[in-house]
Amino acid sequence: MEIDAAHVKLTDLASCGGCAAKYSAARLEQLLAGFVPAEAENLLVGLAPADDAAVYRLDDERALIFTLDFFPPIVDDPSDYGSIAATNALNDVFAMGGTPLLALSIAAFPEELPMEMLAEIFGAADEKVRASGAMLAGGHTIRDDEPKYGLAVVGMVHPDGVWTKAAAQPGDALYLTKPLGTGLIMTGYKRAQIGSQQLERAVGWMKTLNMDAAEVLRRVKVNAVTDVTGFGLFGHVHELAERSGVRALLESERFPAIDGALDLARKGVRTSGDPRNRDFAGRHLTLKGVPDALVVLGYDPQTAGGLLVSLPAQQGPALEAEFAARRLFLRRVGAVEEGGGVFVD
Repeated sequence: MEIDAAHVKLTDLASCGGCAAKYSAARLEQLLAGFVPAEAENLLVGLAPADDAAVYRLDDERALIFTLDFFPPIVDDPSDYGSIAATNALNDVFAMGGTPLLALSIAAFPEELPMEMLAEIFGAADEKVRASGAMLAGGHTIRDDEPKYGLAVVGMVHPDGVWTKAAAQPGDALYLTKPLGTGLIMTGYKRAQIGSQQLERAVGWMKTLNMDAAEVLRRVKVNAVTDVTGFGLFGHVHELAERSGVRALLESERFPAIDGALDLARKGVRTSGDPRNRDFAGRHLTLKGVPDALVVLGYDPQTAGGLLVSLPAQQGPALEAEFAARRLFLRRVGAVEEGGGVFVD
């Protein structure tokens, strides 16, 4: 028998939601350590090293971007869930410098869930895919006690226009295109420690495609780009620094936070992804007098987070002016220098 939709809380059916459900990055490194990546001249980005998506060159003018992403519910509203899950997957294509073309749904739901709820999830995802300029052309659905939804996405990029997280240069400035704290906000709301206003702001950010930010970035010379998701700011900055062979310097007082996130951190709220992110990135970080709440914010797993951008510092003022003119969020959070690791003060 179907459950009454009015009495279903999607988050009650999941042990954890959103990108906090990601497999431990530290364990993933171990798992892939012995995996031999495919050797192919036209595989521009694969597992050596891994990035936000795979990229395969078709010819001198075109390369395909291929990614997939799915997770359990992070919100109870079916429409918001479908929209957030779709945004999170589509953003991988924008993080590689490309534009989405085609998407397929990846879905797992209990058979008892009302059909109207599933229709809302699929409908909201379709709307978000259309907003990205792509089309949702099908998918695959299985039965599962824990709901899961996401997309496999194919995009297109010029082979010379691929962005990776492995090319940051000394002298670069580091920018974020969204504030942090989605994990803290969602956990705090579930524990009734914040109200609906903070929830709505976080949901609004998670439903925001990185499309407009990527469009602006294509007009300047960027050296490295990645999106900030389940491994948190510290985990993704560590990946960028390690794969680029540089040291990242972060200014914690410049970390942007969604309203309410820092208050929750001060009250001791932590997500299930927090300890896994500390295990992954903690040994690569040097923290100098950083308030504990900002440390928690740095480890907080993000869902459908913004872009982390490394570009020559002299381009920073022009970039900030262009983002401001378009009323897009942008915050400088650090710099890049020679060396290794991540230094946070």
